Amino acid sequence: MSRWWDSASGVLWRVRVLLWFGREAQALALLARARAAHPRDAALLATHAHLLAQAGRSEEALALLEELVALQPEVAAHWFNRGFLQERLGLAAAAEASFRQALALDEQLDRAWYGLGLALMAQGRAEEALQALKRNTELQPMSPYAWAQMARIHADRAETEEARRIIRHLQGFEPKVAAQLARETGLSPAG
Repeated sequence: MSRWWDSASGVLWRVRVLLWFGREAQALALLARARAAHPRDAALLATHAHLLAQAGRSEEALALLEELVALQPEVAAHWFNRGFLQERLGLAAAAEASFRQALALDEQLDRAWYGLGLALMAQGRAEEALQALKRNTELQPMSPYAWAQMARIHADRAETEEARRIIRHLQGFEPKVAAQLARETGLSPAG
């Protein structure tokens, strides 16, 4: 007879308790053992990948996310997480493909638009990056990240008035980010 705490949901509960007490290494070991008993459980796989990524073990986490997108290819969040790690590891073209798949499944996934913008920037495709970042700002107008990246692109392209416009816009809700951009770019918001 199987015991509840050995079930996938029981393992996840035990992982939460271990994390509550700051026992990340034990939580990771428990997940690794549980995956042998429950190899196709998406929640265990996603949790394991997340904890590995938090522990700085991005390559291992990415391998688990590869399994996860194969197991549940219809879940946009899995593709986003895969793209996030690919982008972190400098795999810009692979990240772009993952973010595009996430957006094909959920075009409202604002984080995937931002990730796509970063992946396109890393590939030197500034115009496409601007479009992706602009879409992120439409979905998340008060998040400063895409605005800041757009300002950097415009400053790099010597489009100083557009960069200044974005810095002024950021002053209205993220003055620290606006000040940092002004220092980075050497552009004062006033012009």
